[in-house]
Amino acid sequence: MYSLGIDVAKHKLDVCLLNPENDQRRAKTVPNTPEGFTELRDWLIRQTVPDLGQVHLILEATGVYHEAVALWFFNAGAAVSVVNPAQTKAFGQGLAVRTKTDARDSQVLARYGALVNPPRWHPPAPEIRELNALIARLDAVEADLRRERNRQEKAEAVALPTTVAESLQQHITFLEQEATRLQTAIHDHVDQHPRLRQDRDLLQSIPAVGEKTAQRLLAVLHSRDFTGADQVTAFLGLVPVECQSGSSLHRRPRLSKAGAPRIRAALYMAAVVATRHNPHIQALYQRLLARGKAKMAALGAAMRKLVQLAFGVLKHQQPYQAHWTPAP
Repeated sequence: MYSLGIDVAKHKLDVCLLNPENDQRRAKTVPNTPEGFTELRDWLIRQTVPDLGQVHLILEATGVYHEAVALWFFNAGAAVSVVNPAQTKAFGQGLAVRTKTDARDSQVLARYGALVNPPRWHPPAPEIRELNALIARLDAVEADLRRERNRQEKAEAVALPTTVAESLQQHITFLEQEATRLQTAIHDHVDQHPRLRQDRDLLQSIPAVGEKTAQRLLAVLHSRDFTGADQVTAFLGLVPVECQSGSSLHRRPRLSKAGAPRIRAALYMAAVVATRHNPHIQALYQRLLARGKAKMAALGAAMRKLVQLAFGVLKHQQPYQAHWTPAP
């Protein structure tokens, strides 16, 4: 199978086609548009690629810019892998690659696909893509709302013109209404899909998991084919990272903080509540504190436990039970 490394940018795609049998490479640059995808497909055919089913695309997750090309080639029959940029960076360092260019990055991706053969990517269902889009928009509106409220608070300390004060209040009112509208749209969207509605209710059966946290967990857990809770915690950046060497280097472990920060923020607040109201997490939290762990380290463990409970109730399709231990 041919390995096709694609370095994704906002406006263009740098491509490297690698034939693992003879190690031959071909390079091309096309626009990151549907027309560019068609041009790339035609170019592959001219390179004696028999069909797209013999091509394995490897590209990094780059915000939203990789989604269109990944979906286009997936629908065209190609195998697609969306990989973690940190993994390909480490892979390139292992190959002693010192040059950092888009063309060289596409070569590293093609080599990574040929040697590592990363898992195949499957696009989320349309209802999950819509849920993710709604949540992303709500997060953006709420971020704007926090900034405007901060500006209003600062403005109260000085004598602002009336027009400026009214402008701030009008914008805050609009953002509050928009946030409420989006939250209602997310609730209605989940209610319209029986599987999402059922899984949301299962997640909310966990003490300390409210509707907003459940919605974000739904979006994450349905977006990828996770095989275990450990994969979910790693994806969310909740795994501890240690830095220790010999006797001179011994730093306190910290969370990796990979992935989206908004879901970690929601899980943090849920974990704080869970240390008081969730039997599993309360016992874990108290046990770690008794062993001398710092409060933040114990809260990190509580966040991981919360994700494990969420994965467990969805995997077994059973509501939370205080005396039940979910399988990892």
